[in-house]
Amino acid sequence: MKQETSIKDTILKGGKLFMPSLSLDCVIFGFHENELKVLLLKMKSADAWALPGGFIYKDEHIEEAATRVLRERTGIQDIFLRQFHVFGHPKRADKKFHLNMLKKDGISVEKDNWLLQRFITVGYYALVDFAVVIPEPDHSSIACEWHDLHTIRELFMDHKAILDKALETLRLQLNHEPIGYNLLPTKFTMPEIQKLYETILDKQLDRRNFQRRILSFGFIKRLKETRKGGAHKAPYLYSFDLKKYKKALQEGLQGAW
Repeated sequence: MKQETSIKDTILKGGKLFMPSLSLDCVIFGFHENELKVLLLKMKSADAWALPGGFIYKDEHIEEAATRVLRERTGIQDIFLRQFHVFGHPKRADKKFHLNMLKKDGISVEKDNWLLQRFITVGYYALVDFAVVIPEPDHSSIACEWHDLHTIRELFMDHKAILDKALETLRLQLNHEPIGYNLLPTKFTMPEIQKLYETILDKQLDRRNFQRRILSFGFIKRLKETRKGGAHKAPYLYSFDLKKYKKALQEGLQGAW
């Protein structure tokens, strides 16, 4: 297992350790109180929020690198990351901006330093259970927090474009695969799973049509229990049939929402 390196060591020695001009960035989605959340880091040397990201060791599989980077930068472990896009705009990084960041950290580098070169980044995304994830900042950030997707306006470099592409991918996934197992509690109501779909799609869905269609897929099942404590008639609780959920992941779904 690779060990974490300090900011200075990464910058000064990274050219020998990491793949040149290649990085990765992770978009982590969570669902809480009917809001889709995204995990962001507040960087020490820049007044900007960023996606968790990092570099790939020369002898490291890229999938292993994504898992390692996420663990080192946020403390999150044991989640499935899915590669969704490659971002390669020639001007996605600003060399002057990076030089100013290094200056704030008291680090002086040559203008041809590996970190100042053009970088292509591979995007990964994951859906996680908000309730069980306890994010924590790494040595290069001062905060690691969940943000409501709809309140995010600007991010570090092109990270807003990466986030937007991840959300677009997630919306397309809804048309072909089931979601919700990693976003909802073990037991949930029909309005709760409908709200999840509406939040991701950013549109309202007809209640009866949604219920009929989601049940027709067979990967959720109604329980005998009801949700207690509400002012209205207690709604039935549902849970995922994990065997059928996995089968739907493999075989796909038909039709768009």
